[in-house]
Amino acid sequence: MAEEERALLGGDGGDGGSPGPPRALPAACDPRRLPHRLLVLALMCFLGFGSYFCYDNPAALQTQVQRDMKVNTAQFMALYAWYSWPNVVLCFFGGFLIDRVFGIRLGTIIFSIFVCVGQVVFALGALFNTFWLMEVGRFIFGIGGESLAVAQNTYAVSWFKGKELNLVFGLQLSMARIGSTVNMNIMGWIYSRVQDLLGYAGPSTLGLALLIGGVTCLFSLSCALILAYLDRRAEKLLCKEQGKTGEVIKLTDVKDFSLSLWLIFVICVCYYAAIFPFIGLGKVFFIEKFRFSPQEASAINSIVYIISAPMSPVFGLLVDKVGKNIIWVLCAVITTLASHIMLAFTFWNPWIAMCLLGVAYSLLACALWPMVAFVVPEHQLGTAYGFMQSIQNLGLAVIAIAAGMILDTRGYLFLEVFFSACVCLSLIAVVMLYFVNHLTGGDLNWSAKKRAKLQKAAASEKES
Repeated sequence: MAEEERALLGGDGGDGGSPGPPRALPAACDPRRLPHRLLVLALMCFLGFGSYFCYDNPAALQTQVQRDMKVNTAQFMALYAWYSWPNVVLCFFGGFLIDRVFGIRLGTIIFSIFVCVGQVVFALGALFNTFWLMEVGRFIFGIGGESLAVAQNTYAVSWFKGKELNLVFGLQLSMARIGSTVNMNIMGWIYSRVQDLLGYAGPSTLGLALLIGGVTCLFSLSCALILAYLDRRAEKLLCKEQGKTGEVIKLTDVKDFSLSLWLIFVICVCYYAAIFPFIGLGKVFFIEKFRFSPQEASAINSIVYIISAPMSPVFGLLVDKVGKNIIWVLCAVITTLASHIMLAFTFWNPWIAMCLLGVAYSLLACALWPMVAFVVPEHQLGTAYGFMQSIQNLGLAVIAIAAGMILDTRGYLFLEVFFSACVCLSLIAVVMLYFVNHLTGGDLNWSAKKRAKLQKAAASEKES
């Protein structure tokens, strides 16, 4: 390290003399050069790969989990609820733990270890035919999963703050969706291979398949360790500070939230309640209603994530260039409602509805989440985003259990009507947001050109 420091910063290291000319490090080893930053970017993207891969393990193996563990759909969906419960609280403290307690490097490693341990406990629960142990595993997994995403974003800001940051966030989201897609399409095949090896299906087969899936979490943990080393090295070489989230969580800020912000929260909860629980139950839905094979059902169930991977950065750029965020959110919600109605009441080729759903899901994420920054002062952003993620996780936990109970008692048609009702509530909230924004003279629906013009005028007025 001392040799590298002398090479990068120059200096003879002798008797306080003036430093000599710096000797350049190879591009791949210099934290200021593009090849090294690309290596760090790759590690950041793979940091969350294991977490996103294993999050939807239950969806990829729904039939096998319910059959081997002898559980109904409500109990199966509790596996998703147990992931969400800790994050109702942890969303407020993840940033605090990274900033004040662990630091970004140790925090990332600790959260990665939680993800690994959670997946191992989840797999052991299946291996020992103990469903409550599987639920404990998902709870532990949840403690690490969402906080790891916060750590990932903190690393991104630390290394790429400036013009590259939006692209980096887009690439991280794309890698997350690739992890989910690979899981949907490969876990069923892994289960089949383990079954061929053992000669029978059952809890042991399920447990071993989940342990094999957990290798992705170990891969992500190794990325966290390498990233910690490279970040510490860059801190010493460049004398830069360790990355911080910048979040300031003050629960007393909640009383100052505007009506527009509360409507954004309602849109978020009601919309995502009709996406993630649906994907969690989607594979068996396509097998039973449309007579798809398990492989075809896995493929169509993952199309939302497949579309989201390339389209998220594209839509992010589009919304940045055009503005008019409320109109984009309205288009996304209406398209999602049309998709659920098609799946509920028609036997049209479901690829059409699912492709529309994938496009709408990608568009909504790019248009909805940035709106928080338009209606909240900067010092309240941490609280607002923490609260938004918290109630999103609360909504997902409750809706996951409700969806399982509806499917057990009423069937898929009633479940699709329920999801459509959730999207309708989201639609009502979007329309209300449009009028509230219009009546209060808000800037949520400004064009990008108008926003840039007014920001420029405000900056020049400040200078004068």
